[in-house]
Amino acid sequence: MKNIIGFMMVDAPHSALNNAGTDVGARTENTVAVKKIVKRGEKGYEIYPYVSAQAFRYWWRNTLEQRCGWNISPIERQKKIAFTAANPFKYDDDDVFGYMRAQGKKEGGTLTRISPLKCSPLVSVCPATPVDDYGVMARQEGDPVPHEHQFYSTVLQGIFSLDADRVGRFTMINQTGYLNITEKMKDEWEKAGAKVVNGIVELPAENRVKRIKDTISVLPYLFGGAKQTLHLTDVTPKFLVLGMINGGNHPFMNIAESNKGIPGINFGALKEVLYDYNDEFLGDVYIGKRKGFLDHLEKDIEDFIAEIEKEGKFRYRVVYGTVNEAVEGFINQINL
Repeated sequence: MKNIIGFMMVDAPHSALNNAGTDVGARTENTVAVKKIVKRGEKGYEIYPYVSAQAFRYWWRNTLEQRCGWNISPIERQKKIAFTAANPFKYDDDDVFGYMRAQGKKEGGTLTRISPLKCSPLVSVCPATPVDDYGVMARQEGDPVPHEHQFYSTVLQGIFSLDADRVGRFTMINQTGYLNITEKMKDEWEKAGAKVVNGIVELPAENRVKRIKDTISVLPYLFGGAKQTLHLTDVTPKFLVLGMINGGNHPFMNIAESNKGIPGINFGALKEVLYDYNDEFLGDVYIGKRKGFLDHLEKDIEDFIAEIEKEGKFRYRVVYGTVNEAVEGFINQINL
């Protein structure tokens, strides 16, 4: 299993990127609350705003459509369920984002595909209590209409992985997650240039590589989020770590830290996983950071890379640049 793994931080200095709906019990009936979780910390139970993985994937899919011209699978609805076309030969996102389509035996049975692209929610690195913003609609005649919504100031962190071995490869095993296609789709895969290799229907290598590279290449251009009219948050990663590893582990999961309410990176933890998984990495690891974001990390990153090079225990390089440079450098080493 060849997995592209990534860790990212998003700056949310005045944001309400994902909302939970009406805040029951608020002083106005139409108060909109942000999504948040509560965890036990140094000061008791603390609040951590977050963006759901579903919202994160929605931004990602839309960006791929806009920037890479992906053919996005149409949504169909039947009563209380909705599903995509479940055709990964025709629709790029059905391949990378997965699907489930319930259909009768005459059509080949229910199709499911575990998403090769997996991601976590984007969760605040440090505790951050949302504030209530009070407003009124007062341009009409009569009494003003009060309304409220919550927003927060924080830095969000998240991880993702892309199973490169499964992009553009489809199975017909009668098991949940693996009945991706049916024999009835044979005309579709032949039209797409796919071949059957060891029982797996496989798109041409150039098609697979393009979908993989497209998926990673749009990271510096992600856009989306709720309340953008009032808060206009740039949701592109401001700090990013990219690597490729043999296996399903995600060693970058625990490298963020909070130091007295200031978000940062635990470079000791990052060095540990590079060394522990040294034999599993399949290429250089890239770090990208925007200037103006957590600038106190600049020297730490440079010292970290110098230490890695001096010790000589990691068999690849750690390369540092801007977020765009890191993404470009990383995708240039992708091959199948």
